[in-house]
Amino acid sequence: MKKINIMKKILYSFLIFSSTILLGQKNTKVKFAICNGAVGTTEMFEPHKKDIESTTFFMATTKLPQHLQKFSYLAEGGLTELKFKKNVGAPDIMSLAALNEQSNVAKDTKVMIDGYVFDNPETNIYIVMVKRIDVKEDNGEKYLSIFTSDN
Repeated sequence: MKKINIMKKILYSFLIFSSTILLGQKNTKVKFAICNGAVGTTEMFEPHKKDIESTTFFMATTKLPQHLQKFSYLAEGGLTELKFKKNVGAPDIMSLAALNEQSNVAKDTKVMIDGYVFDNPETNIYIVMVKRIDVKEDNGEKYLSIFTSDN
């Protein structure tokens, strides 16, 4: 019985992965940024320039510091780490699991953001980067597809 469940999980993962390739090509124009352990985009931080203490850009995934390794799947075109000045409020964050639940999707379901698959639903994102959320379905399984631009 365990082998069947494992095979179902493997098949489900493969189907999500293949649908990602077919349905949602990665938007290579989006530049991801990490701040306080949450994912945003460099574009969404533009209005907050005066509140940012430091910005570090990592060109290669091999150069990522240990605390950013878990975001290496976002770093194909580089990854920016930002730090806000002390006593400055940052934009609101939310976990992908909470977004899933709000959209009536199982909270442990993977999420796609601009074609990038986020495997860990406990990942926090900055809500301000979300421009549109679509609930998609693949073989009867619902998942969220999030877009960070109006295009």
